[in-house]
Amino acid sequence: MLAKVLLILLGTSVILPSRIEGPHVESEKALSASDGDVYYPKSQAPEKKPSSEEIKPTATDTQDRLGKMPTATFILDSLFNNYDYKLRPGIGEKPTVVTVEISVNTLGPISILDMEYSIDITFCQTWYDERLRYNGIFESFVLNGNMVSQLRVPDTFFRNSKRTHEHSMTMPNQMVCIHKDGKVLYTIRMTIDVGCSLHMLKFPMDSHSCPLSFSSFSYPENEIIYKWDNFTLEINGNNSWKLFQFDFIGVSNMTETIATIAGDFVVLTLFFNVSRRFGFVAFQNYVPSSVTTMISWISFWIKRDSAPARTSLGITSVLTMTTLGTFSRKNFPRVSYVTALDFYIAICFIFCFCALMEFAVLNFLTYNRANPRGSPKLRHV
Repeated sequence: MLAKVLLILLGTSVILPSRIEGPHVESEKALSASDGDVYYPKSQAPEKKPSSEEIKPTATDTQDRLGKMPTATFILDSLFNNYDYKLRPGIGEKPTVVTVEISVNTLGPISILDMEYSIDITFCQTWYDERLRYNGIFESFVLNGNMVSQLRVPDTFFRNSKRTHEHSMTMPNQMVCIHKDGKVLYTIRMTIDVGCSLHMLKFPMDSHSCPLSFSSFSYPENEIIYKWDNFTLEINGNNSWKLFQFDFIGVSNMTETIATIAGDFVVLTLFFNVSRRFGFVAFQNYVPSSVTTMISWISFWIKRDSAPARTSLGITSVLTMTTLGTFSRKNFPRVSYVTALDFYIAICFIFCFCALMEFAVLNFLTYNRANPRGSPKLRHV
């Protein structure tokens, strides 16, 4: 009887925990049972429930992620498979119109000795290529500099450049943007050393217009036409321009047609207008010259009997003006005309020389008046 009661209690304890979520135990039945047998529960590992935070992607999401890239690849492959980059757009039908926009990153320094200046620009060219039209969900494709070699780009060159450097760190600083209507935007960053003929006649009160001219190298006016996009020029004023002795006044532009033996070419020119800062030259040349000239006038207040003092002061002033004149031409282009600074130094030199001559004439007249001598008599032998 007692054994049956124990069996009933054990069965109840096994049935109740099995209805509770989480880890539970189950009773193990023996193959044969008797009144004196005792059954022990057997523990099992907890079951792992799937996390509710794990969201499985649907078939639509997977198709959206994998569908756009193959579509873009298919469009680009279809554009470049039959594309001939050796021929310009619209060949034999109409000239290609190239719209130009320039962004100036850095201007300067301006070298008056070499008559050139350096400029860092971002050069943007826009044109239409009928062969690059496409239909699709993409409004445009932005390609890096590695794809430029597969496109036909204008053969623009800078006519008055001496050296040109295209930036390629960390990759070539070039970009191509192809729109679905066939519009192509080509952007490149470069640093150019450009020649600038400086007219130094009014130096140091001079102003200059440094040009930057560009055109097509091979195609004349009936093949390629350059034009400004409403003369758009972006000037990055946040960067410190290395103008040093100059102040930037403004910029102007000009469009002209130049006739050559190869044909008539459309040439676009930018003029960067600068004026010289007078303060730098004033403290370097004008102030020393003026002070030296005034020092030479001190000899007028020295007694006429003090010949060594007046002579040394006059000679020193003349030699100082000669040195200043030579120093002012040290970092100066060898021009064949006289500048305003040369004229000023020459005037100061004349004043110093006249101060020295004044003492010499005064001393000569005073000595002859104090010791009058008759004319020498000839001695007959």
